[in-house]
Amino acid sequence: MEIYIKSKFQLAILILEIIYNTLRRMMLMLIESTKKGFKKGLITLWRLTKIIVPVYFFITFLKMTPLLGYISSWFEPAMKLLGLPGEASLALVIGNFVNLYAGIGVIASLSLSIKQITILSVMLSFSHSMLLESAVAKRTGVSLIMVVLIRLSLTIASGIILNIIL
Repeated sequence: MEIYIKSKFQLAILILEIIYNTLRRMMLMLIESTKKGFKKGLITLWRLTKIIVPVYFFITFLKMTPLLGYISSWFEPAMKLLGLPGEASLALVIGNFVNLYAGIGVIASLSLSIKQITILSVMLSFSHSMLLESAVAKRTGVSLIMVVLIRLSLTIASGIILNIIL
């Protein structure tokens, strides 16, 4: 396609049209991306809410019963080594056997310090969804016992180290 430009004015108009069309396409792409991102964000929010909110209410309910006290006192000695209260063991257990988001729901329902939340978060980053991820690791041919031992060792070591340095 050949364009014949007769004057500087026509050249300026052509450049402005190119700039306008480029900016218009960019704005349309931005609007479309924003719509898709917002929709995906709402879907993700709903999925997380379905996990976190029931766990939060369950733990809040447990706080009103003596059951949480029994669980806490049973795990208290081991959890002290990690700088955590006994009830934080629920976050570790639920995070390991259900999924990370359920563990977050437990953490949100407990009254923990920033240090304790940090320790729990790092520990859960090493050993969340243990059953599901161990099954996936086994299918890849990795030793199941080795995967579980490494993840649990990293979890405990990170908890002890963070308790010391924080």
